[in-house]
Amino acid sequence: MKKLVKYISVIALTLGLFNACGKSGSEVKYVTIKGSDTMVHLASNWAEDYMKSHPNTDISVTGGGSGTGIAALLNGTTDICIASRKIKQKELDKAKELNINPREFSVARDGIALRVNPENPVSSLSIEQIGKIFKGAYTNWKDVGGPDQTIVILSRESSSGTYVFFQKRVMNKADYTTEAMLMPSTSSIIQTVSQDKGAIGYVGLGYALEAKDKIKVLTVKETDDAAAVNPSIQTVQSGAYPISRPLHFYTNGDPAGEVKNVIDFCFSKEGQKIVLETGYVPVN
Repeated sequence: MKKLVKYISVIALTLGLFNACGKSGSEVKYVTIKGSDTMVHLASNWAEDYMKSHPNTDISVTGGGSGTGIAALLNGTTDICIASRKIKQKELDKAKELNINPREFSVARDGIALRVNPENPVSSLSIEQIGKIFKGAYTNWKDVGGPDQTIVILSRESSSGTYVFFQKRVMNKADYTTEAMLMPSTSSIIQTVSQDKGAIGYVGLGYALEAKDKIKVLTVKETDDAAAVNPSIQTVQSGAYPISRPLHFYTNGDPAGEVKNVIDFCFSKEGQKIVLETGYVPVN
């Protein structure tokens, strides 16, 4: 029996050492990425490609919203925060209290696309019209030249960086109407729009392009008299599309080790090619 216990102990120790090592026998390096739902798809693609050429690195990517990612950075539970908005002053103040030093990296650009049900005849809106819809001043599609039908407003939750950016850029920081339905994810917005003829919501450009068969993407005018611009990689890159933004990484101080290697990969030619293939806009 003692010999059996000894053999089992040796096997367990061997398996433990094996699980802690990669294919080449070296120690596995772990990197965690958390935050913006807009960026989850992009970050996952980066992680997948990176791990193919770095088999001893394990990258975990989770969403939850930009605010959730920044909170994770401040409490030390993520290596990289992904955020579709800039860190707020109150978050910087909290970071200072916790001796955290957020370092920002703009790794890609994104456009915010307005989308409606494919059966909705409205094809274009101005920034002012969109703002009035989401503030509740317009409640029927006939208010913007559409059919006599109640507008069903879909928004991300307040922890979402897209929610914050959209409120600032389109609504001039005004409150969303209390009639707006706060959705837990981008995919839930797309699904609801595809099923409800009166619905309108906003999503990141990458998601809009991916779901183009299920939804109708509106063109947007800076003013009522301006030309309507379709959200695309080209119009976001040129600055012609009026609702666009940078996408960020945040780390605690200057990144080092494998975290730095991952970030360097995202900025590389190969990493920026993945940005383009995922439906976002490269920064270099």
